[in-house]
Order: sequence, then C-alpha cells, then structure tokens
Amino acid sequence: MREALASLDNIRKAGSAVVELDQTRTGRLSRIDALQLQAMANAGRDRAAQEQRRIDAALARIRSGTYGKCTDCGEPIASGRVQAQPAAALCMPCAADRERQP
Repeated sequence: MREALASLDNIRKAGSAVVELDQTRTGRLSRIDALQLQAMANAGRDRAAQEQRRIDAALARIRSGTYGKCTDCGEPIASGRVQAQPAAALCMPCAADRERQP
C-alpha cells in the first residue's frame, strides 16, 4: 500500500503544478478546468499523505506489539475491521464515538 501511494503521489504532483493564467495561451474555461484539476490533485495528495501516516502508525503498532488493539480503549479490534482496514487504530464503538464528536 505504501508503494502504491508513493507512485500515485508522483502522478498527482504533475497535476498539481502551478496553473499559468496567461490568456493568450489558454482560454478562460480551460483555465477554470485546469484550476479544478489542480485542486482535485492537491486533495488527492492530501488524502494519500493522511493514509500514509495511518499506515506508518499501523507499522509502528506492529513493532510495539499493540497492533489490533484499539488506541482509545485498548480492546481488540474486530478481525473483520482489521481485514477491511489494516491501518485501523480504533474499534468500531470508539470510531463511532469519534464521528459523533464535533
């Protein structure tokens, strides 16, 4: 997963480059499209960076022997959740509690 995220990051870097606002080269609608694509590439890079941090944290939990235990309550995380989201740090009840908090 880490390698795939790094590969996608390289692709997104090209899409998030500065958009030139030279009207002689690009029409107004094309610039708007380019700015939207740039914003989407930046958002994708942000999500990938967040996922990378989650993976790194999961690897650290593996090394420390706490992988598979909720970081909030210390209870085991359901195996189905770990299989679906290997970087999950919270059990379902704690994750639901966090989502309800403002």
